[in-house]
Amino acid sequence: MAMTSLNISLPENLKAYVEGQVSSGDWGTPSEYIRELIRQDKARRMANLEQELLAAAKGPKIELSISEIRKKGLVTALRERARRA
Repeated sequence: MAMTSLNISLPENLKAYVEGQVSSGDWGTPSEYIRELIRQDKARRMANLEQELLAAAKGPKIELSISEIRKKGLVTALRERARRA
């Protein structure tokens, strides 16, 4: 997999925390630790989205016109309708 760089700034206490996690031996570098956190966050968000979609599928039917979807986008239109319901 091709790698690229992303520089981030951390307060000293967070930098020390990351370094402590790396020194625990579970990760070889701060980059590995941060990549793992991002993977976990991505997986958590996908699981949450899946649960929201399942709940929506079991909920009341929401009908949208094609013009409304084109104008606002599907996600925005659904969110607006759900708030009104």
